[in-house]
Amino acid sequence: MLRKRNTLVALGVLTALAAASVFAQGPPPSFAPQQLDQLVARIALYPDPLLAQVLAAATYPNDIPAAAQWADQHHYLTGQALADAIQGDQLPWDPSVQSLLPFPSVLDMMNSDMRWTSDLGNAFLAQEQDVMDAVQRQRALAQRYGYLRSNGQVVVSGGPYITIMPVNPGYVVVPYFDPGVVYYAPRPGFAVAGGIRFGFGVSIGGFFAPWGWAPGAVRFDWGGHGVFLDGARWNRRWDNRAAYVHPYPAIRRPAPGIARRPEPHALEPRSAPERNAPRQGRPEPRETHRAPRGGGRDGDRGGDRGGKGR
Repeated sequence: MLRKRNTLVALGVLTALAAASVFAQGPPPSFAPQQLDQLVARIALYPDPLLAQVLAAATYPNDIPAAAQWADQHHYLTGQALADAIQGDQLPWDPSVQSLLPFPSVLDMMNSDMRWTSDLGNAFLAQEQDVMDAVQRQRALAQRYGYLRSNGQVVVSGGPYITIMPVNPGYVVVPYFDPGVVYYAPRPGFAVAGGIRFGFGVSIGGFFAPWGWAPGAVRFDWGGHGVFLDGARWNRRWDNRAAYVHPYPAIRRPAPGIARRPEPHALEPRSAPERNAPRQGRPEPRETHRAPRGGGRDGDRGGDRGGKGR
């Protein structure tokens, strides 16, 4: 048993060293302003807290596919049940990626275009200030043309930096919009009020505070070009990306090589109507799924992802 344990530890160390070697290779990428505008276009109108989490998670692209699958298969879990499952399953991904597990549609979007996700993450690592400036340029366009405005779900500031904040910090909407529309002058007769749909959202509450979702713990300092996750400034850069570990004091990180426990939950991928709801910017349908193995919550998650904050 001791020999097996030592072998697992050695493998973990070798894996970490190999990863560090890979990270150390190659110069940082360089994206022109127009390229950055295109990179951030599909997420620039996300509420600030969600945008910050997406940018950080994108710097760990290798974690995204497995995380997207886990989120899809456990989508029926919400609130404390989901938070307990994330901790209990000893998930190996960075907490910035785990912070998006309550948002299966967001992880699905990132996983469906891994080239974009990797480029976004690399840009954020190498050109954080430029990425933030690109977000502000896109928001200014959407606001100028009348698409981006305050409503019952978000409060949009007027400047000098445009912020998008949830009306209810415990309820985060995932806006749906076409980047080919909202950053351009509307054609005559086009109803700009329908250009961005805010009907789909996720109740966060205090259950996900360990992953930075406590009120005010995830935010931008737009003037100072800083991003704060779980109350601490995000300092992961291209040159330190192999070694930097962002502090999440309440997260128990599994040791390298640790054997994960058997999956205790039923695996229930989202149905077609559930997948389409975020893409159409409307509340998810109320559905009931099988109970997790071993009893417990019945899997009815109606109301946790819907059209109204709580």
